Amino acid sequence: MLKRWKSSFVVLGALMLLSIVLVGCGKKDAASSDKPLVVATSGTLYPTSYHDTKSKKLTGFDVEIVRAVAKKMGRKVTFKEYNVDGQLTAVRTGKADIAVNDFSISPARRKSYSFSTAYKHSFSSMVVRKDDNSGINSWSDLKGKKAAGEAGTNYQKLAKKLGAILVNYDNVSNDVYLKDVKSGKTDVILNDYYLQKLAIAAIPDSDLKIQDDMYYMTEENKAGTGMVLKKGNTKLQKEINKALKELKEDGTLSKISKKFFEEDVTKKPHVKISRTFYND
Repeated sequence: MLKRWKSSFVVLGALMLLSIVLVGCGKKDAASSDKPLVVATSGTLYPTSYHDTKSKKLTGFDVEIVRAVAKKMGRKVTFKEYNVDGQLTAVRTGKADIAVNDFSISPARRKSYSFSTAYKHSFSSMVVRKDDNSGINSWSDLKGKKAAGEAGTNYQKLAKKLGAILVNYDNVSNDVYLKDVKSGKTDVILNDYYLQKLAIAAIPDSDLKIQDDMYYMTEENKAGTGMVLKKGNTKLQKEINKALKELKEDGTLSKISKKFFEEDVTKKPHVKISRTFYND
């Protein structure tokens, strides 16, 4: 009889201990889901991630996409502003959960990071001076020209490959780039078409234009734009992709796109591409 009581107490004690452990784990999971989604971005790239001139509030296409995704996930958002290298470093070191800043889902980046599904599709373009095309009328003309951009971007890597002289900036706003091309300090900006189109439109009398007969694609941007995550973070990746799918189906992604780009960049564009560049 005594042995039976001892056995019962042992089993009961084990069950109570297991219950405590499970409750503790449940609380830990709940607490982690309550933590804000930490997002690295630039705050200087119009209309992707920038500060509204009147309210000074951080906004933009990528920023509002993140806010909509976080809302679907039931999480708040904390934004941290860095340059491009800083954003990627923040994700890699765990200082940020994701990075958003018109990041192309490139083969090179896939080696080091995970990505969400693409929510923007575009093509690339070049900004030049109106009066003389900055002396660029063919791809070979880029050799020796001064290409403005941020160090480490795929656009500057391509410019270097084509023989241009790189003039690198550190997380400055679009108007700085455009003014320097206008003044002749630089000659050309290689970047996303939609971003450049709106940047020029935002500055009256810029005396700049987009070379409409030299649209191009690269191996880096043909897969579209997505959110950058730490390599192997499949749990967060699945949660974000689920939210993006729902936002696409209910029309939210399209609505945000039209607000910032005046057209639906969630769909693949149909334009004449002059050339497609591949990594050597």
